[in-house]
Amino acid sequence: MATLSSTHILPLSPISTPKKPISSRFLFRSQNPKTLSSSVTFTNSKPNASSPSSVSIELHASTLREICQAHVPEHVLRRVEEVGYVRPTDVQKQALPLLFSGRDCILHAQTGSGKTLAYLLLIFSVINTQRSTVQAVIVVPTRELGTQVTRVARMLSARPMELELEQKSCTVMALLDGGMLKRHKSWLKAEPPTIVVATIKSLCQMLEKKILKLESMKVLIIDEVDFMFNSSKEVSSLRKLLTSYSSLHNRQTIFASASIPQHNRFVHDCIQQKWTKSDVVHVHVNPIQPMPSCLHHRFVICGKNKRHQTLLSLLQSDAPESGIIFVGEQSEKSKKAGNAPPTTSLVDFLRTSYVGCSDIHLLEEDMNFNSRAASLSEVRQGGSYLLVATDIAARGVDLPETTHIYNFDLPRTVVDYLHRAGRTGRKPFSDKKCTVTNILMSEERFVLQRYENELLFNCEELIL
Repeated sequence: MATLSSTHILPLSPISTPKKPISSRFLFRSQNPKTLSSSVTFTNSKPNASSPSSVSIELHASTLREICQAHVPEHVLRRVEEVGYVRPTDVQKQALPLLFSGRDCILHAQTGSGKTLAYLLLIFSVINTQRSTVQAVIVVPTRELGTQVTRVARMLSARPMELELEQKSCTVMALLDGGMLKRHKSWLKAEPPTIVVATIKSLCQMLEKKILKLESMKVLIIDEVDFMFNSSKEVSSLRKLLTSYSSLHNRQTIFASASIPQHNRFVHDCIQQKWTKSDVVHVHVNPIQPMPSCLHHRFVICGKNKRHQTLLSLLQSDAPESGIIFVGEQSEKSKKAGNAPPTTSLVDFLRTSYVGCSDIHLLEEDMNFNSRAASLSEVRQGGSYLLVATDIAARGVDLPETTHIYNFDLPRTVVDYLHRAGRTGRKPFSDKKCTVTNILMSEERFVLQRYENELLFNCEELIL
C-alpha cells in the first residue's frame, strides 16, 4: 500500500462574479491552508497509470482546465468557467487525475468541498452522446439532492446552439420517488437518457420491471454512501445494484460522502464484497479538520419546557439573515397519542411570536413531494428565511445563503451533527463566520462534548 500526501493550495478568486452562481455544493469553498491536509491511499502496490509518479503533473495543475482539458469536452469546461470558477479544490486536484485514469474511488471530504463537480466531470469525460444507452448512473438518498444534482448536470451538459445542430446532446433523467415515474417509463422505452440520477427505490423499480437496462453503464456514483448503507430500507437494494444489476469489471465505481465512519473497514468491504475493483483509491481530504473553520459553535442549556422561548430569544438576539432550525422526528408514542408533530408546533409558535422574519417554511419527510419542492423553491427565491426541518434537510439540501443553524433537538449521532452543521458555511470565497447553536438540557451536555471530541471543534456556552 502506498500513500501520497500533499499540501493544499489556496484557491484564488473566481474570474468574475456570476449573476446566478452555481450551487456551492457542486463547486468548492475557499479553505484555510494552514489547517487542511489530504491523502490518497492506493490499495495495491502494482505500478500502473494512476500511480503517484504518473499523476504528479496533474496534481500540480493550477486550474481545472489544465486537469480536465485532455478528458472533458470543451463546452463543459466553458460552462464551468462561465460560472466564474477555475481553481480546483483539494478533492478535485487529488481525485480527478485518478478518476480520469479509470480508477474506482472513494471521495471523502468536507461538505461543500466539490465532490459532486469532480464526479460530474468524470462522467462527461467518458460518455458518448451518439449512443442511445444509459452510460452513467448517480444514486442519491433523497429527492432533494437528486433534484439539485440533475439541475447542475443539465446546466453543464447544455451545448451552444451551433453544436446542438451538429451533434446529439446529452440527456439527463431524474428518477426520483414521486408521480413523474409513469411519464419516465415512456421516455425510457422511446430513447434511454445518457445520465440517470435516481433514488435507489425508483432505480431498482425500473430495473426489476426491465424498463431500464445497465449493460452499457460506464460509471456508477453512490452519493452520501454512508447514509445509504446505514438505511435498512436502502441497503439490500444498494447491494443488489452493486453486485447483481451491473458488473464491477464493466464500470467505474465512485462512492462519495463527507462522513465515512471506519473508512478503512469500508475500503476493505468494497474489495471483499466486490463493490469495487481491488485497486480502489481512498481520497481523504482534510481528516484533521472534518468541518469548515468558518463555523462558530455554541450551546445554550435550558429546561425542556423552555426550549421554544429559548429559541425565540436566540433568534431575536442573532437576527439571522437566513437559517435552518433542525427538529427531531416525532416519536411513535407521540403519534399514537395524537399529538401534533414537533415541527408543526414550532412553525406555528414562530409565526405567531417571531416578528423578525415573515418567511418561515417547513420541510419534513411526511410532506408530499410537491409540498417539499414548493418549500425549497420559496426559500431559494431570495430574501431572509427560516426553514424548520427534520434531518431530511441535512443531506443534500444546498442553501448557500444560510448563515445560522439551530439544533432545536440535538442530533442523534456525530455524523448527523457534521451534516447539519455542513448546511452553512457553504458560500465560496467568503470569510464570513457562520453559527451553529445547540439548545440542550443539562443531561445532554456530555453528548455534545463527545461530538466536539470526535469532530475536533470547540463549543462555547452562551448565557441568555
